[in-house]
Amino acid sequence: MKVDYHVHLEEGPYSLRWWSRTAEALLAFRQPAHHRNTLAWMEEVSAGMTRRVQQGAYSQEWLDLYRTRAKQLGLIEVGIVDHLYRFQEFKPYFEQHMHLNQDDELGKLQRIWLDQVCTTSIDEFVSFITLQQAIWAEDGIALRLGIEADYFPGGETVLSPMLSKYPWDHVIGSIHFADGWGFDNPETKERFEQTQLLTLYDETFHVIGQAISSGLFDIVAHLDNLKVFGHRPPEEELAFLYQRIARLLKEHDTATEINTGLYYRYPAKEMCPSDNFLQILHEYGVPITTSSDSHFPDDLGSHLDLARNTLKRVGFKEIATFEKRKRKLVEWKTE
Repeated sequence: MKVDYHVHLEEGPYSLRWWSRTAEALLAFRQPAHHRNTLAWMEEVSAGMTRRVQQGAYSQEWLDLYRTRAKQLGLIEVGIVDHLYRFQEFKPYFEQHMHLNQDDELGKLQRIWLDQVCTTSIDEFVSFITLQQAIWAEDGIALRLGIEADYFPGGETVLSPMLSKYPWDHVIGSIHFADGWGFDNPETKERFEQTQLLTLYDETFHVIGQAISSGLFDIVAHLDNLKVFGHRPPEEELAFLYQRIARLLKEHDTATEINTGLYYRYPAKEMCPSDNFLQILHEYGVPITTSSDSHFPDDLGSHLDLARNTLKRVGFKEIATFEKRKRKLVEWKTE
């Protein structure tokens, strides 16, 4: 069962790096008529990028690239889940919980980041994906509507009404902040050097446990993404945390994912969860799905063959799929 349940259409910030990476994604599917690096070629690329920027991420032209890639890979189900912090309706939620103090560099940097990435409307996202589902179904692919919502302790009063308002197929909970610090931001990674790692892991895994216990989420994502830049205590010191999380996932009947994003996009060069963590999740019987965490169409499905083989090697015999927030476990033999 080839599925990818964690796929983004856009994020920002809208830097020259973003422009270049988006242009690369377009070129992966459509080569200009003119020779590469000629002026005519650049004019054609620039025209394509102008159209992409003007249309935004919620255009059929952009989403069709994801559909093309999904067909190439033989994916059966694809879940689009833009980040909650992209939506202006939830900017106050992040302002309440992020460190945005303008008296220090972290606060200033994160204030700029939030203003750069929070650009669109959740209603626009939901209506766009919903309208596109029939088009994907004609190709035999189920396009699932999802959301990736950052969990903060005490955030249930904001998240719960949002989750019940829209027709989600799956809701992903995730942790990207430690005491208000966005730890996966490359511009703030030096803070790892100033932190006692085991304490950081203990505190952050406690919040992951709270997210699981909230009952808000169908999937809790990339459980050990604190390792994003390679900062991790010896794993034997983390086993008790892995077991705590596995026990809570089982107790609250919540799934997780094997996420390849860190493997191909970040210095950690390792999937989430680690092999040791994955083994513990299997021992506890935690349901799991597969995710590329792609942010561009040419990354859709990246390294999911490796992820599936890893799951089989560890002993997982089923993959979790979702529709209308109902989970279904599909055995490998039905592929």
